[in-house]
Amino acid sequence: MKYKLIAAALLAACATQIASAAGDSPWLVRARAIYLAPDNHDTTPLNLNVNGKFLPEVDISYFITKNIATELILTYPQKHDIKAGSTKIGSLKQLPPTLTLQYHFTPESSFRPYVGAGLNYTRISSVSLPDGFSIDKNSFGYALQAGFDVALTKQTSLNFDVKKVKIATDVKANGNKVGTLHVDPLLFGIGFGYRF
Repeated sequence: MKYKLIAAALLAACATQIASAAGDSPWLVRARAIYLAPDNHDTTPLNLNVNGKFLPEVDISYFITKNIATELILTYPQKHDIKAGSTKIGSLKQLPPTLTLQYHFTPESSFRPYVGAGLNYTRISSVSLPDGFSIDKNSFGYALQAGFDVALTKQTSLNFDVKKVKIATDVKANGNKVGTLHVDPLLFGIGFGYRF
C-alpha cells in the first residue's frame, strides 16, 4: 500500500510538471490590426509620399528565456498610392517582414511590457509610375518596438504594440537617381495573442 501511494504521488507530480511545461511553451502567436502611418520624407523635388492605411499582421514569437524572445512579423503585400504632393501618380506594393529581439520585463505577471529592436527587409513590387521613373525594389533598415500584453487567461492575452521601421527607396528618372523617398512609418497595433 505504501509503494502504491508513493507511485501515485510520483505520477501526480509528473502530470503536474507536464501540464506546467505545456503552459510554459516558448511559442506565442499574435494576430494584430495595424495602422501604418508613414513619415514621408522625400529628398526629390517631387514631394513624393505614400498613403497611410490599416492592415493585418501576424507575428510568431519564440521565448529563448522567460525574458528574451525573438519575433517574426508578417503580413501580405500591401498596396499604396504614390502621390506627388496631393496628386496621385502611381502605386506600389510592399512586403515588409521584420525580425526583432525583445526583452519582456515581467513575463509572469498579468501586465507584460516589452521592448524590441531588429531588422526590416521590405520588398517592393507591382510598381506603377510615369514613364521614365523607377524606384529600387529592396529596402533594409532598423526596426524599434515597444508594447505590452495583458493576460486574459493563462494562454491568451490582449496586445498593444508600436513600431518604428526604417523603409526607404531611391527614386530614378531615366536611370539617374534624383533622390530618396523615406517612408519610415510608425505602426500602431492592437491584437490577440495565444501561447501554445
